[in-house]
Amino acid sequence: MLDVHQSPGRALLASRLGDRTAALLATLDLDEALAHRADGGAVSRICFAAALNALLFDDLLARVPTGAAFVADQRARGERIRFDHGALRTIRFPFGGTGALPAGQDAFARILGPLGYAVAGTYPLPRLKMTGRAWAQRDMPEGLPQFFVSELHVERFDADFAAAAQRVFGDSRDPLAPATVAVLDRFARDGAVSMEEAVAALPAVAAAFDRQHGDPDLADYALLLDRSAEAAWIATEGNAFNHATSRVPDVAAEAERQRALGRPIKDRVEVSSTGRVRQTAFRADPVERRFRDGAATVVRAVPGSFYEIISRDSDPATGRLDLGFDSGNATGIFAMTRAA
Repeated sequence: MLDVHQSPGRALLASRLGDRTAALLATLDLDEALAHRADGGAVSRICFAAALNALLFDDLLARVPTGAAFVADQRARGERIRFDHGALRTIRFPFGGTGALPAGQDAFARILGPLGYAVAGTYPLPRLKMTGRAWAQRDMPEGLPQFFVSELHVERFDADFAAAAQRVFGDSRDPLAPATVAVLDRFARDGAVSMEEAVAALPAVAAAFDRQHGDPDLADYALLLDRSAEAAWIATEGNAFNHATSRVPDVAAEAERQRALGRPIKDRVEVSSTGRVRQTAFRADPVERRFRDGAATVVRAVPGSFYEIISRDSDPATGRLDLGFDSGNATGIFAMTRAA
């Protein structure tokens, strides 16, 4: 039974994580958003978005030992994690959806929009044949993590690639049942839902950030990998968080500290064209995934997700934190799955 004296965000997370809730809340600096209350005890979209981000962050740490080690190190120093953004990758075919999923980022616009998010910037990634979009929460843009949602454009590749992509991604299912869509519609209409509705919807919405297609064929995977490491990554990992990012005061100093600890961090810090956004990342941790190989099933080690750190300065024109991204930075950071 949920404790009515808890903050609504704590109660939501406890419904999923039980005794692990306290440790996660002590790790993440999301207190204000998780404590946000709507009128009459309803769960606000701010609170639900914070709980969703916390669950997705927890899931990433379970898959990324290097990220978990970094977070443990920060906690040992008495520092909490300022979760800056999570990133995910999607597939867009020139026509129609991705199997039963809406095309590309549309599959997540239907989640993020009702939770108060809007596209804050669009970032062409021509070298990768992708487009990235940053989604920021309108009610609390600096206090809630952004989502960086990228689309891989299948039509920019050759016909063999397109055919393999259709075979790999064409059986994608839609994880959002009508009941979950109805809750999201109520968030869009009213900005809040009941605790019971939020508790039921949270795991269903979180499940959208996962792989929705079956085990890829090994030959198709090899073909995708030959043309695009990013497409191959989506073939095994789907729409899971590609990386999660901590906002730190001095990314260059933190990178040197991590390097001295022997952790596999990028050689250079990516700096935006404005100079206000600086970021680097750890090499992706390997994971084992299943593939179809004729009538057999085989297991191979492939690049998984990774962890990133970022520093942001204020924009002198507004006096507010520069929450923007940079196409060059993003292209450099994407390479961390190739580096694995």
